[in-house]
Formats: sequence, C-alpha cells, structure tokens
Amino acid sequence: MRVERFLTDSAQAFPEKTALVTADRRLTYAELNRLTDALASSLAAQGVKRSDRVLVFMDNCWEAVVSIFAILKAGGTFSPINSSTKGNKLTYIIGNCEPAAILTQGRLMPVVREALAEHPGRQIAVLSTEGRNGVPEGAGSFIAALEAEATPPAHGSVETDLAMLIYTSGSTGQPKGVMMTHDNIEAASRSIITYLEGRSGDIVLNVLPLAFDYGLYQLLMTFRLGATLVLEKSFAFPQAIFDLMRRERVTGFPLVPTMAAMILRMTELQPGFLPDVRYLTNTAAALPAEHIAQLRGLFPGARLYSMYGLTECKRCTYLPPEELDRRPGSVGIAIPGTQAFVVDDTGAQVPPGVEGELVIRGPHVMQGYWRNEQATSAMLKPGPDGVIQMHTGDLFRTDAEGFLYFVGRKDDIIKTRGEKVAPKEVEAVLHALPGVAEAVVAGIPDPILGQAVTAMVVLSNPALTEREVLAHCARNLEDFMVPKRIVFKDALPRTDTGKVSRRLAAGELEQAA
Repeated sequence: MRVERFLTDSAQAFPEKTALVTADRRLTYAELNRLTDALASSLAAQGVKRSDRVLVFMDNCWEAVVSIFAILKAGGTFSPINSSTKGNKLTYIIGNCEPAAILTQGRLMPVVREALAEHPGRQIAVLSTEGRNGVPEGAGSFIAALEAEATPPAHGSVETDLAMLIYTSGSTGQPKGVMMTHDNIEAASRSIITYLEGRSGDIVLNVLPLAFDYGLYQLLMTFRLGATLVLEKSFAFPQAIFDLMRRERVTGFPLVPTMAAMILRMTELQPGFLPDVRYLTNTAAALPAEHIAQLRGLFPGARLYSMYGLTECKRCTYLPPEELDRRPGSVGIAIPGTQAFVVDDTGAQVPPGVEGELVIRGPHVMQGYWRNEQATSAMLKPGPDGVIQMHTGDLFRTDAEGFLYFVGRKDDIIKTRGEKVAPKEVEAVLHALPGVAEAVVAGIPDPILGQAVTAMVVLSNPALTEREVLAHCARNLEDFMVPKRIVFKDALPRTDTGKVSRRLAAGELEQAA
C-alpha cells in the first residue's frame, strides 16, 4: 500500500469526519483530500516528478500535513525538516538530497534564502504559506497552489519507491538521511497500530515535531485508522494542552520523558484528571521506573506502553502494559511481525543476562542512509542466513523469558578505574531519589580515573544538597559507579526533538570541570 492511501481510503470511508484539529483550523477527511490533490497538481506543474525529494520545512501546522500527503500524491519523497533548523544545516541537507522543491513558512524564508545562496545554480521551487499578496521574496504562494485544479498527477510510483527521507540529528558529524519506502512505512504503522489496538474512534494528541519520526507517525497512523489528530506545536504550556485534551476528548497521548517529567512536577494534578485517555506511549528514551509508577497513578484507567525505537526502523520493541508490574525496567519484546535479539561481537546470539548489541530484522528496517554507503554498511549487515539485519549500536540484555532491557549506547559507556559504567544504571538510581526531577550522567576526562562519572541533575526539591544525592548513590551503587560530582541545573540540554542530549551535557560538564 502506498502511504497516500492512508488519507484517500479514510476520505472515502469517513468524508465528513474531522481528520485534523489545529489552533487555527479544523479539516475533514474530504477537505484534506481535496487540498492535497490541489497541491499535488501544483507541485507537478512546478516540475516535481516520481522520486523527487521535497523538503517540508515547517512547524506543526495544517499546511505541513497537506504538504506531506501532496508530495506523496505527486509521486515524490517527502523530507520533514525541523523548523528550528539553522541555515548551515539546511544548506547541507539541500546539497545532500538535491530537492526539487521546498515547502515552507514565511517566517522561515530568511533561513531558506541563506541556504539557497550556497547553491546558486540549483533549480528549486519554493512555496511559502504566506497569503497570496504577502509571499516573501523568492517564493511562490502555497495558498494559491491550493486553488489549482484538484487532480493529482499520474506518477507511476510503486510501493518500493522511497516515500520519506528523514534526517537524523546524529550524535556527531552531519545528519544522515534515513531512506524509508512506502512498504517500510506501511509495515511499521501496521505493527504499531496492532499492539496499540488502534481504532477509528481514537483522538490522538501530538505535540511532538512532525520532523521527529515519533511525531510524524502519530499523523500517519491516525490517518490510516480514519481517526482524528489534534496537532499542537509544543508542550510548553501543559495546562493549556490539558484543557484542549479535555475539550477534544483525547484518547491517545504520546509522551517523551521530558513531558513526563514536566507532568510529574505539577503537584496539583489529581488521578483521572484526563478521563478520556485510554493509552499513553513513551519512546525516545526509557522512562525511569519511578516515573512509570507515578504516571500510572495519574492515569488509572489508561494503558501505558513503554517502547524503544530508532529512526532507522521507526520502532523496535514495546512492553505489553500487563507486564509493567513484573518488569518496569524492560522495553519489552519485538513489535509484531519483526525480530529483535542480542548478539556478541561475532554476531552470535548471547544467553539471557549477558550484554550485547541489539539487532533488528523485519520489513520496517530502512533501505540505508542516503548517499552514505559507509554508514549504511556499518549498520545494515547480512545475518547468518544472508538476510539483512540492522545493528543498532545499543547495548541490551534479555531476561529468562526473552524480555529486553536497554543498557546504553555502545559509545556512551563510561570507562572509569578500569571498570565499565552504563550511565542509565546511575540515572535510574538518581531518579529514584525523591526531589530529583531529571538526571543525565556522562563520563568526563580525568587524568587519574580515565573518565569521571558526573551527573547533571534538575531538582523538584531545591533543598536537596549534593551531599545528600551522593549519599543516596553510595547506598545504591557500587563504589566505582558513584558520581564524582553532581551539577545542579534548571534544565537539561536537549536536541531539537526534545530528547535529553548526553553529548551536550558532557560538553557542558567538561567545560565546567
């Protein structure tokens, strides 16, 4: 199934149903279908053809949703770009994927112009969401394009064509373009919908960027189901979001750990304050066990799914909610229709309890990194039977029943005093201390220890002292794992997608040392 059918099939089945709710517009499936037809026709008139890349450089808005499905209807490959992206990074992306067009917002045109100035000979159509009379210099009118003849072009694309090129933020170096076909997206969305028990009556809130695959799939899965997506730009004002959720009777609430920490710091919230929510999901990073317990207390009628995934395959594992009490620290089992197992350096599977690298197999695994054979071959390797499998670079272990536990990134492991320390283990102990809201742990170069275990902590109880935190760690960790220093901060450093950045934290801690 080609991905644009997520919209067209639902438009046929539920034409008058509300598909999308944003701050300034509500659109039915029929209205969205017509708008995407019109924009697809306009893109084709601009020269966009089968397999051409088109950048969607916008924040979370209805125009971004229309853009994604219009590009697919034109036979192109959409590439969502975070609206916080700066000119130098956009310059790199343009040079890397050579887009045929860029769909953007008027306020972002200065960044687009800066990036295009570095590619003076490249022919790229630019459409801005500003009104017809207010189109920024150098751009066509997105609004006028929506008034084009509403007949999508016949493009001849097939399910094995690329549907999406999504750039990873990357811990080092330039971002890499993850290549996902229509088949990849179909398989991933079908699998996730299966274990979430998705239904057409769902109303899903999404405050995560559409340029972040977790946020993007809220759109894709909702439209595939014929459900309703409530799209917001951020979680900066939680009370306003909660009011919106109550008004719209939201049933699905995707979280990242940052959002969970914000919610749990709001002491005035009472259990059941969002009574319509039937499920919560978490990915991007593992939730501390203490946060899981507190969230379950606030959402007593909801199912909580702890998950693990990578942009390179969308989702790897999920923990069935009924297993939370038995193994709150687990990220579960392979998602339906896929395989996940732990191997040693030779590629052989390891027994339960032994740490190794997580390997993923299935129809949701990417095709590779765009124009980066070296990075592709490092991640996608043939298994013993010749089938390509994805080596995640993450350390895991399993329990006796095959449930998976995240240990840490291979390159995150701290080597101190000749011992290896997984930052996540130290963070779990820190999160268990009342008064600690968030924590991130990194290894800082040390002439004697090699690396010194160092923690950056955000407090919910400002009276807590470094001595008390260290004493708690000493009671619960082996001596070589106890941080040598605790640095208190008002907030932890984060990536554009809101994930806590261990790399940025390490840089700040090293500078402050």
